[in-house]
Amino acid sequence: MTEARYTPLRERHESLGASFTDFGGWQMPVRYTSDLAEHHAVRSAAGLFDISHMAEFLVTGDFAAEFLDFALAGRLSVMPVGKAKYSLLLTEGGGIIDDVIVYRLADERFLIISNAGNRGFVDSALAKRVRDFPSRIERETSLRSADGERSFAGFLGDRGVDVEDVSDDYALLAVQGPAAQEILAATEDITGLSAPWSEQRYYAWASASYHGEPLLLARTGYTGEDGFELLVRAADAAALWDDLLSAGQPHGLVPAGLAARDTLRLEAGMPLYGNELSREITPAQAGLGRVVASDKESFVGKDAVAPAEGARVLVGLTAEGRRAGRAGYAVVAEDGTAVGEITSGALSPTLGHPIAMAYIDPAFADAGTTVHLDVRGTRIPATVTALPFYRRKK
Repeated sequence: MTEARYTPLRERHESLGASFTDFGGWQMPVRYTSDLAEHHAVRSAAGLFDISHMAEFLVTGDFAAEFLDFALAGRLSVMPVGKAKYSLLLTEGGGIIDDVIVYRLADERFLIISNAGNRGFVDSALAKRVRDFPSRIERETSLRSADGERSFAGFLGDRGVDVEDVSDDYALLAVQGPAAQEILAATEDITGLSAPWSEQRYYAWASASYHGEPLLLARTGYTGEDGFELLVRAADAAALWDDLLSAGQPHGLVPAGLAARDTLRLEAGMPLYGNELSREITPAQAGLGRVVASDKESFVGKDAVAPAEGARVLVGLTAEGRRAGRAGYAVVAEDGTAVGEITSGALSPTLGHPIAMAYIDPAFADAGTTVHLDVRGTRIPATVTALPFYRRKK
């Protein structure tokens, strides 16, 4: 039996009375007070999340950018330093191993953040792609001349890229909600910000210091609200947690657990690996075709990325009343024929009615189509709805 893992903030969570649940092999706080209170706090003020279970990989070397173009579905080589990009790690068969965020730290230095439960799979896939990369480059890419440009000639004997799993060295915290920027600006021990708050953009990052140690501040999140994710040394996580709670108290900041995080991301139409994403699902099925740079010469999964004809596609569903469909519940047509399956569902705390994401047959996927949710033997009418269900006010 595998021993449960805890983040560096275990004692902080226990002192706040958190309930824990297993998530990707980690014991994580599911709630502190109430799911609804924590959800509403993020929508109206701010919530503080421990997401230190996420995995981090550094990709470095002269050909780090070219390697990521080969290893991932997106085109990472054109991303400027200081920016971040959502991307996908695909199987050879076009399925999704994981969805990741990639940060360009320098010309030849990238950070990948992946899901906790997929850490080993991502590590193995990237390691294999490092081994495969030179032969692919040699076979499919024209060698560049040495006059004025880097040449692949020397690289072919030395892969020119290194991938390092640094997950255990760091902790990751998230401050999410309309008051997030005010709270971080009021946290006195966060100093040396590389760019003013007014210049911080979505899917970008800035460097800072915390107690004299490097801190990465990224304007990213998984709630549908404005917010930041903070990468800090694991040894500094508890002190930073305390400082953020202290600075955030006047602004309504509360600690928030996985339950609130799940309903927040569902309202925002954000997929969860293991629910909406898997090795059996292609990007186009999941509505993520835009993430794939299909015009690239070569990347793992390119030849199989198109979904099979008639493959089910991800849609949003809304219903009336209070009974919500849950993951695994069937979606049926008027005559009772099964046409899909719910992957995530809840009674939306913000909208006040049931919402769900589901994979359904393409013939029923158009917005406005009426289907039925089989909720423990009771058929509940639902309407196919464009995602997301909720958009924050700018």
